[in-house]
Amino acid sequence: MIHKKYSLILLLFFLSLNILPQQISTSSLYNSNPPKYEVRAVWLTTIGGLDWPNSYNSNIQKKQLCEILDKLKAANINTVLLQTRVRATTIYPSSLEPFDGCITGHPGKSPSYDPLEYAISECHKRGMELHCWIVTIPVGKWNGYGCKQLRQAHPELIKKIGDEGYMNPEKKGTADYIANLCSEIANKYDIDGIHLDYIRYPETWKNIGNKIEARNNITNIVKAVNNAVKSSKRWIKISCSPIGKYDDLTRYHSNGWNAFSRVFQDAQLWLKDGLMDMLFPMMYFRGNNFYPFAIDWKENSYGRTIVPGLGIYFLSPKEKNWQLEDITREMEVLRSEGMGFAFFRTSFFIDDIKNIYKYTSKDFCKYKALTHPMVWESENKPDTPFGLSIKKNNLHTTISWNGENDYKYNVYASSHIPVNINDSRNLIATRLQNKSIKIKNNDKIYFAITALDRYGNESNPLLSYSLNEDISDESNNIQNVFNIDNNGYINLDKLSKFADLKHLIITNSMHQVLYSTTSYNNQINVSNLKNGIYILRTINKKGISHKLGYFEKRTKNTN
Repeated sequence: MIHKKYSLILLLFFLSLNILPQQISTSSLYNSNPPKYEVRAVWLTTIGGLDWPNSYNSNIQKKQLCEILDKLKAANINTVLLQTRVRATTIYPSSLEPFDGCITGHPGKSPSYDPLEYAISECHKRGMELHCWIVTIPVGKWNGYGCKQLRQAHPELIKKIGDEGYMNPEKKGTADYIANLCSEIANKYDIDGIHLDYIRYPETWKNIGNKIEARNNITNIVKAVNNAVKSSKRWIKISCSPIGKYDDLTRYHSNGWNAFSRVFQDAQLWLKDGLMDMLFPMMYFRGNNFYPFAIDWKENSYGRTIVPGLGIYFLSPKEKNWQLEDITREMEVLRSEGMGFAFFRTSFFIDDIKNIYKYTSKDFCKYKALTHPMVWESENKPDTPFGLSIKKNNLHTTISWNGENDYKYNVYASSHIPVNINDSRNLIATRLQNKSIKIKNNDKIYFAITALDRYGNESNPLLSYSLNEDISDESNNIQNVFNIDNNGYINLDKLSKFADLKHLIITNSMHQVLYSTTSYNNQINVSNLKNGIYILRTINKKGISHKLGYFEKRTKNTN
């Protein structure tokens, strides 16, 4: 095994030869062993309607947004970073700031609907998370509508640099104001994350004396936002987009442009101290300006989620005319290191500049993926769904189940049983709000349903048996009462005459699978089960399930 400290050296060696090691370069790898957990994000820009909206008509805006989200879903994107605070203006009805002009064409004028609420609902319908992208320090042109309104309300918080206005991180009121804005959004909307952009000193800021104090000023804003949001909804993910290079590395320099020393973002400390759940570093670079710094973020992630931002706009001939391979190789390396990716920005992606959409949707992200559970906040598994119902006609299969309304649900399908929920190739639907799904018939005839709580923790699966059997009809089943011996085993010798037995399954009365074997055994250990009454079933070589009988687990009273 290669020692970790040499892995970066080897990786850069392969990259210098313009090739990748076999384990991270073969596209078939991504189809045979795709990750179950991977953040796949886009920044959806609203300023000037760059990505959306491209019309001031509310109905057209809704239609455009749905078309964008449909394309993102088809590419298995699972996270949308929606620009919500633009430049001291918003895309929702705020008590603190006016509407941005991108919505109605007139800054301060309200539309006929709530764009943020609509976007959240449509993202959730498609199984995607929505994080509110908050531009923190810049507030636009000095005489622009948003900046002017904010200057009138809080003149002490605004600093002029050139013809632009900025919130002053050296004023305590700045942290309070940004925290109140984020709290307003978090309390009013069912969002999945708060994403802080430009949470740093402007590079044009003059006369910074004490750099430690400057970093503390930015950190205090992050602390205020974290406290304001997490105090009521701990499951909301706090993230930011720091400068793509944290600081100079031993062998690779940032050339004067980094988060820590240049603009005073101590982003790795924010991970260590639990102030951030995720980072989306803006890594719009290539070669040695990208790979060593990406791995540095990973090695200093403190168990949190790192999702490097990729500058796909540089693929455009109007920008830097990068080649597709400049981006796809970065995606491959990030996956090999267990990191996700975020595209800047959405229009370049869905417009398929240099086939980036085709590559992502047809090859790299052919299968769905979940976002990482927030195990640092909670590791409790939600309750397993129950009451599975499967109905099939000539064209479709309808699957329904019961469970808590506060949960979302994942659906897995396979041609094999028991369905392996650790294989993302079996994942056919994510974060469902309804407790049913209708799918076209195919060779995947076995199903598993899991529940997701707000932290992304997944329950044990509710497993189906076979479409050849209605599990509510037990009239043709063998009925036996099985006894447990003193060592906790059930003996099944008397069933050996049934030569087609293949799997054994133990369920509770709600048909939840608690235990399954990959082959038939003459005895089964049930000592780890809690006290109760259980059903023992078998699945034969044709995939048909039969009830063998039941047994009761009861701990003997030793008093």
